[in-house]
Amino acid sequence: MRKILTLSLLVFFTSVQPGLADDAPTAEALERGKAIAFTRAKGNCLACHLIQGGELAGNYGPPLLLMKTRFPDRADLRAQIWDASVREPTTRMPPYGRHRILTEDEIDLLVDFIHSL
Repeated sequence: MRKILTLSLLVFFTSVQPGLADDAPTAEALERGKAIAFTRAKGNCLACHLIQGGELAGNYGPPLLLMKTRFPDRADLRAQIWDASVREPTTRMPPYGRHRILTEDEIDLLVDFIHSL
């Protein structure tokens, strides 16, 4: 019986191990994403959104906080940044991916940062 329990636990923890890491972004990736969000020449998120630590934040868009609650699925947040008009056709948020304002890598870094808020 003990062997079965040990084997069961071994199989369980081996199968969920990738989920434990959750591919958490590195501190460097978060800083790079923050730089994109705060830089006027790139993301310029502060023009419309309040972000903790940002100066002269706008109030047109919703504040970027509790993002994992608002977007439990990281892919949904990425899709919103890539082209917000898919979910809300009358949005004023620029389609950062569709219009190639940001590269795919920059969008991923931005998503990592915003999803961490």
